[in-house]
Amino acid sequence: MNDALRLDGIQKGYHLGKPNEIRVLTGVDLHVAPGEVCALVAPSGAGKSTLLHIAGLLDTPDAGRVTVAGDDLTGQGDRARTRARRQRIGFVYQFHHLLPEFTATENIVLPQLANGESPEAARQRAEDLLNRVGLSHRLTHRPAEMSGGEQQRVAFCRALANGPALLLADEPTGNLDPGTSDTVFDALMGLVRETGMGALIATHNLDLAARMDRTVRLEAGRLV
Repeated sequence: MNDALRLDGIQKGYHLGKPNEIRVLTGVDLHVAPGEVCALVAPSGAGKSTLLHIAGLLDTPDAGRVTVAGDDLTGQGDRARTRARRQRIGFVYQFHHLLPEFTATENIVLPQLANGESPEAARQRAEDLLNRVGLSHRLTHRPAEMSGGEQQRVAFCRALANGPALLLADEPTGNLDPGTSDTVFDALMGLVRETGMGALIATHNLDLAARMDRTVRLEAGRLV
């Protein structure tokens, strides 16, 4: 079975005007298997977000190879990368970024429609996902009518709407109080386990990291 994510020899630097260059990633190798939940821990400024953006095809490495669900996407054009992001990768951020004018269900339906799903099937999947995370009573509520933890659970469901092979999350519980964080994290883990996708979750919360299958730390541009 193909890895959900495979990064080989990833390098990335940023030019700040000649001759200055900051080398952020200096040779990152990482494999995430289907069904595996991997915690990514790094101090601020170590390149955690850069690594996630490269894994999610939002940025390109200076060198190295990015493979998602068995497909080598290194050097692919914008159209192929956009299609891969839409079909194979789910994203969750520290802030939910839900569309405020739409209901919880509609926020999950929209990415499915963009992927070519029928409205009826998209709505049914949205409701099924919301039921799984205990939000069956919030189907028609807009984000402003929900708590922070509820909004983030909707964001998880939206990330899983198109059945991705890989979930990338950047501090997904960082904006929540400890009790709500545990509830949201449990919902996330339940969805990942049920679907069998691979997940790479960046977090500063070492207690949450310890509950995942594996922890990798980014230091001096490499994973240890």
